[in-house]
Amino acid sequence: MKRIVAVLLSFMMIVTFAGCTNTKAETTKSEATGKVVIDSLGRQVEVPAEIDSVGSLGVMRLLTYMDAVDLVKGGTDMDNVQQLTRPYTLVNPNFASIAQIGQGGSGGIVPFDEEIIKLAPDVIFVVSDYTQADELQAKTGIPVVAVASPGLFDGKMSASIDIIGQVLGKEDRAKEVNEFMDAAQKDLNDRTKDIPEASRISVYNGALNFKGKHGFDGTSGNYGPFVAINANNVVDQTGQKTAFTVDLEQVLAWNPEIIFLNPENMDLVNEQYAQNPDFFSSLKAVQNNKVYTQLAYNNNYTNVEIALADAYYAGAVIYPDKFKDINIEKKTDEIFEFLLGEKLYSKYVAAGQGFGPLTIGK
Repeated sequence: MKRIVAVLLSFMMIVTFAGCTNTKAETTKSEATGKVVIDSLGRQVEVPAEIDSVGSLGVMRLLTYMDAVDLVKGGTDMDNVQQLTRPYTLVNPNFASIAQIGQGGSGGIVPFDEEIIKLAPDVIFVVSDYTQADELQAKTGIPVVAVASPGLFDGKMSASIDIIGQVLGKEDRAKEVNEFMDAAQKDLNDRTKDIPEASRISVYNGALNFKGKHGFDGTSGNYGPFVAINANNVVDQTGQKTAFTVDLEQVLAWNPEIIFLNPENMDLVNEQYAQNPDFFSSLKAVQNNKVYTQLAYNNNYTNVEIALADAYYAGAVIYPDKFKDINIEKKTDEIFEFLLGEKLYSKYVAAGQGFGPLTIGK
């Protein structure tokens, strides 16, 4: 009898041990299949440890910078159309047929919940402008990670790239991208920081795109490429920190020494010239043939690669002695190739939107 009891006790111990072992194995596996990241809205989001598919709502550009487009299964309607002002679409022609899981553009992000559920990506990236990330996550049952869309050197890019790197396990690429941008910022600042205020040439930038296209009077204070090179932007005198429409008489009062315009909107500028040629002929920058291009970079958020190329070109025009080693064509392609994977500058030249002088009225 004692022998039977001993056998039974031994058997029970084996079963109990096996059960404990299996429970521990399942717990370890559960921990291994997920990780928690903090997104740009300060939310703690649990995502799978391994990501095989991604949905993008306004983050496709950053995913391109991160060499992660092979994971993307769905995007917004803004990702489907190839445009020079959205160069990430040029290097991803397959996006023309990618599943649409939302609407983008100036109206903001509008997710298509049913399409997202049908697509069932492992994670959804959404720009942090869209503040209903918790609701979207609850509706779809899919982790939603909000990421800030950065401007040029506005302090947002490093954190956004790091978040994407953490989610996708691409920390090495995140480090490369951030080091590239930090080096560019330092290079631009080092070339221009010691120029005395009295020697800083006055500049103006017009024909910008913001909430649509604008003519000569579409400008911006705190203009990223000018800030990067410590330029004397006359518009900063207004205290404006974003894009707006300025009174033309105010521009004449400033009478900047150099003018930069977006070549994409020269049709609008030339219409203004036809209506008021005396205004333009009174500007000393026009009289001295000091009108140059700045490529439009605001389209479906900031195309950082174009803004960075703009900064180098503006620097070469304003301070030629400080940028004499820069070949703008090669520099632009270097930037495009690193961030987007392809040299694209020739496409801009072919479309009449390369860097160079402009003549108003033609």
